[in-house]
Amino acid sequence: MVFSIFKKAKLQIYAPVNGDIRSLEEVPDPVFSQKMMGEGIAILPKEGNIYSPVDGTVILVAATKHAVGIRANDGTEILIHVGLETVSLNGKGFRAAVKEGDKISVGRMIMEVDWEYISTNAKSTITPIVITNSEARNKQYTLTEEKKAVQGKTVIISGS
Repeated sequence: MVFSIFKKAKLQIYAPVNGDIRSLEEVPDPVFSQKMMGEGIAILPKEGNIYSPVDGTVILVAATKHAVGIRANDGTEILIHVGLETVSLNGKGFRAAVKEGDKISVGRMIMEVDWEYISTNAKSTITPIVITNSEARNKQYTLTEEKKAVQGKTVIISGS
């Protein structure tokens, strides 16, 4: 008889940037606030670049570099959308540090961001972190009650 001593790993999504944690409902864009793209949370960044919130694979780097999609090792797909109406910046203010297909781990820098440029030229710097396949997965997601995000330390979403 074989016994499994391994518990199924619990997904933990870490803060990709330092800042103030907000609910998606507070994001001034209905695509996010009405959870049209999925469950998640948002961070109003204070400073710093964007780092991987999970171990996984980069599945999308937007042509305009304002968003990165990651498939966590458990299959959860996460979109980090830096700022609002940032697609119109045509990549200005961003420098992708990864490409599609890259294997990444928590804490690896995935994007350099010029927050001053974005705050001057886009609608908002608020950064939604959304599980784009949350509807399709049979998982329960728990959002943090923390108010401050510390990149790589604060677990903002956990799933089981």
